[in-house]
Amino acid sequence: MTRSPWKQSALPTLSRRHFLLGLGSTGALVALEGCGLTPTRRMAAEPELLESADLVLERQTIRIRGRLTEAVTINGTVPGKLVRLREGEDAVLRVLNLLDEDTSLHWHGLILPPAMDGVPGVAFRGIAPGELFTYRFPVRQNGTYWYHSHSGFQEQLGAFGPLLIEPAKADPFAFDVEHVVMLSDWTFDDPMRILARLKKSSGYYNFNKPTIAQDGLLKILENRLSWGAMRMDPTDLADVTGASYTYLMNGTAPVDNWTGLYSAGQRVRLRIVNAAAASYFDLRIPGLEMTVVQVDGQNVEPVTVDELRIAIAETYDVLVSPTGDRAYTIFAEAMDRSGYASGTLAPRPGMSVGIPPRRKRPLLTMKQMGMGGMGGMDGMDMPGMSMPMPRMSMPMEMPGKQVKNTPTASEPPGWARSVQHGPDHHGAGNTRVAKSTRGRLDEPGIGLEDAPHRVLVYTDLRRLIPRETEPTVDRELELHLTGNMERYIWGFDGKKYSEDSTPIPFSYGERLRLTFVNDTMMNHPIHLHGMWMELVNGAGKHQPRKHTINVKPSERVSVEIDVDARGRWAMHCHILYHMDAGMFRVVEVV
Repeated sequence: MTRSPWKQSALPTLSRRHFLLGLGSTGALVALEGCGLTPTRRMAAEPELLESADLVLERQTIRIRGRLTEAVTINGTVPGKLVRLREGEDAVLRVLNLLDEDTSLHWHGLILPPAMDGVPGVAFRGIAPGELFTYRFPVRQNGTYWYHSHSGFQEQLGAFGPLLIEPAKADPFAFDVEHVVMLSDWTFDDPMRILARLKKSSGYYNFNKPTIAQDGLLKILENRLSWGAMRMDPTDLADVTGASYTYLMNGTAPVDNWTGLYSAGQRVRLRIVNAAAASYFDLRIPGLEMTVVQVDGQNVEPVTVDELRIAIAETYDVLVSPTGDRAYTIFAEAMDRSGYASGTLAPRPGMSVGIPPRRKRPLLTMKQMGMGGMGGMDGMDMPGMSMPMPRMSMPMEMPGKQVKNTPTASEPPGWARSVQHGPDHHGAGNTRVAKSTRGRLDEPGIGLEDAPHRVLVYTDLRRLIPRETEPTVDRELELHLTGNMERYIWGFDGKKYSEDSTPIPFSYGERLRLTFVNDTMMNHPIHLHGMWMELVNGAGKHQPRKHTINVKPSERVSVEIDVDARGRWAMHCHILYHMDAGMFRVVEVV
């Protein structure tokens, strides 16, 4: 079985035989593949440090979309070098910092000791300029993961890369060749300037507002009367859009056509990673069905779909079976439709096919406000005002056309029931509260509701090997995801991290049900470090384990956690600008 890690298509493949022969004495392999950029070092380093380092972070000039730009590279590339490890062995990764500032690397989704998790200020001090830091941890899992800097905006500047862990036993599914498909968003702007602009004008990058030519005068007036009064915008799906971003696939812009090769009759495994700083992607391969076999590194019961939405920091492994001597476009459209990343799956380099027709940008509706289409949600509360359901023809969402695994019942399942919000004590850190929220795990998300094909939803996900029993929950905890878009404040329960840095206590050995309630109009990908979250999606003993959970606007999502890792752990929104603006907390397990 041939396996090829992420690479430019001109590079040779890495066979399984050569992979096994390359295992180091520690039992962990770091397979470092790159695109051949010539390093331009910004800091002097001792030769012995360079020789002993596995991963080197430094500022370099690279070329994106034909334009020279400065990035924080890892071993000279964006994305950084592919890291391969093996389940059951010990990882030893030596990281050299050639930046003129502190840095860090977080191994996203890996279960490891707190001091090796790589989050400065939590249980790790960071890596000083010129320092060689050694990460050592046991590898207790397998699958597709990724790694990234957890320092400042280095992740936005390119400091991330794929991380693949070979299973101790054979995968439960067969494939012939594999490719990593790493999605990201690149900006030629200074990320600090982007954040400053968002704080001054939250809609600075939102150029998709309704126009008279496209939407008509009536819609413009309705927008001003209703959404304007609520200090909100129906086109505000993403803080940073294609107005600033170039969307990349494996560091390559669409015009440069990254290509993954396959031979006739081969079954291809695509390891899809969303390494973007602020962008969700809707991924499809016109002409090919995708069978999802792994989510966030965890094997799931195979489910075949035509499209999937991948939230920031999530990973999905899919199997595809291309036929004939033809090319297929891997198309990853930004959720707000302001741009796309794309590449090609083909039997030979140089082949390509057209980009599928672009879809109209979606609009937020009263459903995202927690009003209408959700049963009993007839209003919303805002600081200083109470607003009834508007009596005007707001754009409402249509029922989805895709087939669902779970049949619709007259009585919604437990995870989907509507829950009254209760008094709002979130203060200035929140601008709105839906009077009631509910689970929407069976919905594909805004812009995909009327797709004419099968779209993956969270209720499709079932872990491959079920639990022997369904454990009893010992305690329940509710956290509200809050935000003030006008002031660009984000947090939990109305507080930024700078206003409340008190650790959230978890008790070692307990089974905790943690419920996230999204009081905002934006999607939030919530990532918990150090422990798995089991998504409560009605699958019982088959509840899937995830490291990142997307929470839709006005949605409540419950996860169950076996609290089995002592220490301090980060929990945050993985939209980088939201995390920096306050949606970050520390969990302490005692």
